[in-house]
Amino acid sequence: MIEQDFRLLATDELLNAVVEDVVGIRVLENAMMQKIAELEQRGAASELGYRNVAQVLRHAVRWDLKTARQWVARAEVLARGVTPTGAVLEPALPATAAAVAAGLLSGEHVSAVAEVMKELPPEAEQPVVEFARDNEPSAVRSFGKELAYRLHQHDPEPRETEEHQPVNRLRLAWKGDQLEIWAKLDKVSGAKFEALIDPLAKPRPATPEEGPDPRTRAEREGDAFADLVDLVLRADRLPDHGGEPVTLTLTMSYRDLAEQTGFATLDNRERVPATLVRRLACNAGVVPVVLGSRSESMDIGRKTRTFPAAIRRLLVARDQGCSFPGCDRPPKHCDAHHIRFWSQGGETSVHNAALLCRHHHTLIHRSEWEVKLRDGTPAFIPPTWLDPTRTPRTNTTHQDRYRLAA
Repeated sequence: MIEQDFRLLATDELLNAVVEDVVGIRVLENAMMQKIAELEQRGAASELGYRNVAQVLRHAVRWDLKTARQWVARAEVLARGVTPTGAVLEPALPATAAAVAAGLLSGEHVSAVAEVMKELPPEAEQPVVEFARDNEPSAVRSFGKELAYRLHQHDPEPRETEEHQPVNRLRLAWKGDQLEIWAKLDKVSGAKFEALIDPLAKPRPATPEEGPDPRTRAEREGDAFADLVDLVLRADRLPDHGGEPVTLTLTMSYRDLAEQTGFATLDNRERVPATLVRRLACNAGVVPVVLGSRSESMDIGRKTRTFPAAIRRLLVARDQGCSFPGCDRPPKHCDAHHIRFWSQGGETSVHNAALLCRHHHTLIHRSEWEVKLRDGTPAFIPPTWLDPTRTPRTNTTHQDRYRLAA
């Protein structure tokens, strides 16, 4: 129907046309979710080198990761499974799947029904779906909470924790290729641990490439714990400087240092006036990196695959953090990556390296993303399925990036 025809419709006819369009959109969304479920079931993420299908969809259709995860979660509860013998299994929420296929429920309704059904028995799905057909998703959540309360109001209260139990406990258990950790700490130890985790668990800044940080709080704290492990291991291997471990890098031009003008940049991208640099450099925990200096080793060839502190300092000065497009992770959360893999003959050199955070370091090794050094800047070439032209992309989020002298 062409646009001018809408003006000829009566109000009720126009509204009915909108409802019909919405039903059609929902039917189409259901077909799309079935395709997403098939991507999940055939292991498409592993095939493309990604962690999961949500990560693939984020780059493929430019969804926020939170949105991609929602669609994957909805697809999982609506799709039919297949056993190794070829038997077809019913969806996890069969009544919901039938209503969605008929265009009666939206994706937001599916999320709401799936959420409330976590606290309800399977036989409660049908009345929840019937309610959802006539109400918005927020009302479905309220209905589900009320239904759960009525079903469980006579259940016994959970037992209180017994007193005088050991306060510091840690339990480790490997399940497949993942380590599950459970811990209980006293107030003082817990406060110390929280102080270590909190700054590492802050949401990543929003970026043009990946949007706002989509991770839940539990995911951010899990990643922060993994980062903390890396930091501890890295601190163990740091060389001495004046008898104490190196903890901070100051980067500035030689001219500014000599003339005591301008600013120096710390590893966390904060600036300090040049007048303070000489005093800070007297601290054994601070190492100055002077751009244009020839004193730093830039290449140790094939002697080892591990980047020494001298080369890492130069990478920090050049990349200012993770070099993947759109990423704003600071240097202390990054590893030095061999652009040409060390196992394939690549040298341990500043000219064969780029700083990458743990997430993007893993992505580069597992996927078809490629990285090359162009004019001293890491450039990333996307997979063909993401960009048929494979146009190189660079990280433009790091401001005032210094360039190493040739």
